[in-house]
Amino acid sequence: MKVLITGGNGALGNSLSKVFKDAYCPTHKEMDVTNSDSVTKVITKFKPDLLIHAAALVGIRECEENKELAWKTNAEGTQKVVNALKKLKNNCYLIYTSTACVFAGEKEKYYTEDDVPAPKNYYSVTKLCGEIITRQYQNTCIIRTNFVPKEQWKYPKAFVDRFGTYLFSDDVAKGIFEVVAKKEKGIIHVVGDKRISMYDLAILAGSKNIGKITLVEYQGPPLTVDMSLSTKRWKKYKIRQT
Repeated sequence: MKVLITGGNGALGNSLSKVFKDAYCPTHKEMDVTNSDSVTKVITKFKPDLLIHAAALVGIRECEENKELAWKTNAEGTQKVVNALKKLKNNCYLIYTSTACVFAGEKEKYYTEDDVPAPKNYYSVTKLCGEIITRQYQNTCIIRTNFVPKEQWKYPKAFVDRFGTYLFSDDVAKGIFEVVAKKEKGIIHVVGDKRISMYDLAILAGSKNIGKITLVEYQGPPLTVDMSLSTKRWKKYKIRQT
């Protein structure tokens, strides 16, 4: 099976390349998702049987401050991928990686695949638009998840009152691999089996000397306070401790 992964240099893309060992992960220079000719050229030439679309602008603050780039990357970029696959006409299986942030995070219970999204910031809006665009393509599966790479926290502090059923990127890659094996379609939540704070997540990731912050202290774009997902369609995963 010929596998193409967009966003291969990102945290999830790097983890995906470990489980899809023979995958082609074009660099941004080789495949710029904001450029139709670039996207069509790579997809037409490689003719993938499976395309995992993980390329995205993911920083919430960055998306708020660069809305045009966020839209071109996350929404229009996804449309360009879908258009190229439609032209290919080989029924390539498409995986679109989305986020728990498409929900408002104000529900008392965990969000499942049946709940209605209500994004709170521009990043979340663009990712939800990517979901809607992806549904134009029949042979597709949308993966909602929430993850970080297992490495030193890149911020000096982490929220003690912002929660999620988090996983590390390697865990999510394993989940996507298993979804692909079953050729699932529709929406699937690939989630952890425990609700933890971002601070606890940072500690699990191996971060040292990480500070604590609360949402009251935070100044910035609106956030999804509770990103806890559950699933009616798939199993839950244990976050890796080592």
